[in-house]
Amino acid sequence: MKNPRDIIKRPVITERTSEMMAGKRYVFEVDLRANKTEIKQAIEQIFKVKVTGVNTIRMPAKPKRYGKYSGYTSEWKKAIVQLSEESKELEFFESV
Repeated sequence: MKNPRDIIKRPVITERTSEMMAGKRYVFEVDLRANKTEIKQAIEQIFKVKVTGVNTIRMPAKPKRYGKYSGYTSEWKKAIVQLSEESKELEFFESV
């Protein structure tokens, strides 16, 4: 099995995903080659929670310009993870 930290790259924190966290749904940027089963096992191993569902979305590359130079952003994969009701909430920020 792959290292779970290689599969899960980072959490995606936006206004929309912050609202989803209230319903125990979390969004992560994951490896392009990872499948739903690997993502589920990685989340359960890293955060010690029970995952009930995983939805994945492949985000396409977008054209970008910087002055006269043009190119594309990188393609990436997003995973929306649903935790079970008895699972604890995930903490991404330290409490001060």
